[in-house]
Amino acid sequence: MTASSSSTITATSIDGAEHNESLERLARPLIRLAKASGVSTSYIDQLGTYVEIADDVLVDVLGALGVDATSPEAIDASLAAADAATSDRILPSSTLTATAGEPATITLHCAAGDEPEATITLEDGTVRRSDENDILPDLNVATNRFLALPDDLPIGYHTLQVAAGDRTDEATLMVAPARIPLPATVAEHPRWGWMAQLYSIRSHESWGVGDYGDLTTLLADAGAKTDADFMLINPIHAGAPVPPLEPSPYLPESRRFLNVTYIRPQNIPEYAELTADERTRVDALHASVAARNDDPEPLDINAAWNAKRPALRVIFDHPRSPEREAAFSRFKEQAGPDLDAFAAWCLAFEVWGAPWEPDSWFGRTGRTSPEVAELIRDHHDLFEFNRWLQWIADEQVAAAQQAAKDNGMALGLMQDMAVGVHALGADVWWSPERFALGSVTVGCPPDFYNQQGQDWGQPPFNPRYLEATGYRVYREMVHSMFAHAGAVRIDHVLGLFRLWWIPMGKGAKGGAYVMYNYRTMIAVLSIEATRANGLVIGEDLGTVPEYVRHVLADHGVLGTDVAWFARIDNSPNAGDPYAPPSDYRRQALASVTTHDLPPTAGYLEFEHVQLRERLHLLAEPVEQFAASAAAERQAMLDVLVSGGWLDAAAAADVPGHEQEIVEAMHRMLTATPSVLRQAAIVDGTGQHATVNQPGTSDQYPNWRIPLVDGDGRLVHTEEVFSNPRVLSLSAVMRGER
Repeated sequence: MTASSSSTITATSIDGAEHNESLERLARPLIRLAKASGVSTSYIDQLGTYVEIADDVLVDVLGALGVDATSPEAIDASLAAADAATSDRILPSSTLTATAGEPATITLHCAAGDEPEATITLEDGTVRRSDENDILPDLNVATNRFLALPDDLPIGYHTLQVAAGDRTDEATLMVAPARIPLPATVAEHPRWGWMAQLYSIRSHESWGVGDYGDLTTLLADAGAKTDADFMLINPIHAGAPVPPLEPSPYLPESRRFLNVTYIRPQNIPEYAELTADERTRVDALHASVAARNDDPEPLDINAAWNAKRPALRVIFDHPRSPEREAAFSRFKEQAGPDLDAFAAWCLAFEVWGAPWEPDSWFGRTGRTSPEVAELIRDHHDLFEFNRWLQWIADEQVAAAQQAAKDNGMALGLMQDMAVGVHALGADVWWSPERFALGSVTVGCPPDFYNQQGQDWGQPPFNPRYLEATGYRVYREMVHSMFAHAGAVRIDHVLGLFRLWWIPMGKGAKGGAYVMYNYRTMIAVLSIEATRANGLVIGEDLGTVPEYVRHVLADHGVLGTDVAWFARIDNSPNAGDPYAPPSDYRRQALASVTTHDLPPTAGYLEFEHVQLRERLHLLAEPVEQFAASAAAERQAMLDVLVSGGWLDAAAAADVPGHEQEIVEAMHRMLTATPSVLRQAAIVDGTGQHATVNQPGTSDQYPNWRIPLVDGDGRLVHTEEVFSNPRVLSLSAVMRGER
């Protein structure tokens, strides 16, 4: 694994001061082992404070990586094992990357007298063999050789094999473009689009929760009626098969597959072919929850799925035409064994009970268990039903993206990639070797907006497994997301470089950063985005070192600029002056807000202050936080007035000029050089209520707030893009107002 610059000795804080770990600390075996294992022993937080990681945290994190550091003897043995692992190989790693069209060499570690030979097997099966001109001596190390890679290798995932003497070695060789090219439609001029919480926007055909049918309508209307070019939605990764459902789209059971609770039964082709009795049963189930489409109270996602799932089973049981059956078979074949894994997990969940129940099957069974094979045999129809649900979800997301393109959208659907998966989900159960399990979870250290830090409760990918397997699981996940999207947003893009691992019992503050091979992960993103003629957007907010933003920009990964965070010199201090829009990055998705803040109207009215006080989330007196929020709002009003986007009289009366101020912030957005600009649908309707309050679960109905207007009236799917306030905001985004 290639170490990134954040694991170097010197750390630079926001104030420009350098902080060094002492020579005594650096000489300690535990510190040397941590650095050799890709564990950062210090970091700079968002406020510029230099922090050293405690020994007990380092020991626990190393243990989660499979590195024993529990005693001085264990540390010495682990250091020796690390040295031996690198010296035994011919190739430097199990996964290697190269840039398409550029010369590259790979160091081969040979023995005296070895004459190595190399073979590259391309994705399409073509074989390329080295000759004597491709392998050169290393003048500094007599036994080493340099393998010169051909500079005409196509982008893709290839296999490099090297034989030297009586040894052979093999690695995945990724050849990626130097950077992700901007699609021609985006390169010609900036594009704008909407952000939507899919579950929150319902039509009369919905089942109490927004669905893929609503998504199709939203995309079509956004393109046809507002000239928008994309729509970012909440993650639609796969969840549990039966209630109680996890409301957070950022805690999925699998990132490889889709959330089937969003399926619209009436849009399945077989629905039109149902018998009268079957249609009556399905329609009665729909009628049992249809009234919820008009309810402005928090969504009841469990009631919706309890009605929809048996309706889907009726449709599944109806015979399919030979053509449809053939399409289903092709889907299963293309999805591969991971589909069987997910369906088996769903089946075990439904038959044996929830995996989080005491003494559950989760820890006692796995993919090789005879009980699992027997379960699939005994309940094959239910197993097949879960595979069918994924096929239908895939078809409906594809239809939504097609509707977007048919209505003029340049990019269409922008999918959101969650950071990780549920610790008891399908991915972890079937393939536990992919994760660091049992002792750590992922989160983030404290920052201004989450003063106690966050623990997301998700197991991290094991970087050693990723490298050993050519990042196949990551490749397949990214590929599946681009299958029906013009862009992919990566939540917490810092995770490509490092993740904050939190040992059990230490709390969100008591973690350490574990480094990942960002070059390889960016190579995967570059290959998949280029093949799809799409874009990658990285959510690079919060505690993100500046080098991360530079690396992403160099590879064509767009950043995220949010008006509420865009202060001069990236100051973290609320009330400090805001940067002019000309300072925003060109390679960025620029927006006014995010889903972790209240809608802009609510933020202007201090919804976040009131909510955090009510939920006891503040680490400071409420008066102090309220004062900082007031200073932050005033700083925003000041930049709007000074830039000519807002009258001073309107700035002096926020409640009386709410819509005007919201639109002024978006008007400022159109003055940025950013290639993508985004408005939230909740800002169009004037909603105040927070969609998600980080750091809460049972205290607040996160991810269950329906779309309403400024007066709390429900806004249905078909009404969104005929809403006068939404249309007014879209005119602002088009530069017409």
